[in-house]
Amino acid sequence: MKEIKYQEDWNDSWKHSYQYDLLEVYESDNTCGYFYSYDNRRKHTLELIQKVAKPGAKILDVAAAQGNFTLSLAELGYEVTWNDLREELIDYVKLKWEYGIVHYAPGNIFTLDFNAEFDVVLIAEVIEHVAHPDDFLRNIAQMLKPGGHIVLSTPNGGYFNNRLPRFSDCPDPSQYEAIQFKPNSDGHIFLLHLDEIEHLSHQAGLFIKETLLITNPLTNGHLKLHYLLKLLPKSWVQTCEKLTCSTPLAVKCKLQITTIALLTQSKSTN
Repeated sequence: MKEIKYQEDWNDSWKHSYQYDLLEVYESDNTCGYFYSYDNRRKHTLELIQKVAKPGAKILDVAAAQGNFTLSLAELGYEVTWNDLREELIDYVKLKWEYGIVHYAPGNIFTLDFNAEFDVVLIAEVIEHVAHPDDFLRNIAQMLKPGGHIVLSTPNGGYFNNRLPRFSDCPDPSQYEAIQFKPNSDGHIFLLHLDEIEHLSHQAGLFIKETLLITNPLTNGHLKLHYLLKLLPKSWVQTCEKLTCSTPLAVKCKLQITTIALLTQSKSTN
């Protein structure tokens, strides 16, 4: 994708998006945890999609913001539909577009009448922002072609430093409807645990094909470890990440910060 330069006359949402692009794709500060954690999540997410979908497959990127996954997937040969509530970001994404097929579908994803249209739906760091993750996942599943896949990434609720509640422990999620859809970590409502993702998936007629627990506190710069990121070579950080990813599941559930799940729809599911 093209690298763009900051313009003072941009609207506020473009300026805000550009600050994230500086970290996510332009590597303006590769000594901070945000860069490492995003780069790690993007790598694993794209690899999962490439496992289950060949170039030419139709992909929906939900709440795609500044479109970095959208554009990366288009450049890999997929036919990608960008979606976000902020319609004004379309022209920002178009500035970065270099090649590949991208369609734009702004607005509330559940009013756009996407029914069984996509081979893959990507919901990256979205489900923790909604008051009813069960209904959300059930509705997203209806947008898949038979045998289609959802790639879901979300903060790991089992991480030892997590202070947010489990969705399954909340008797009335509707109390959070007024604050849902807010961006960034301030908008997190629930952080899902592995058993909750499995339960929600089954409710939606989906099966978990693969689950990854990634990004340790060093990679993310948590617990003041961001000071070490300024000193350590990138190769050392990556080696540490590989080591923690190879630990037993019980350890990873407590140590790793991000969950990525590949969910598959049964071909017999209507």
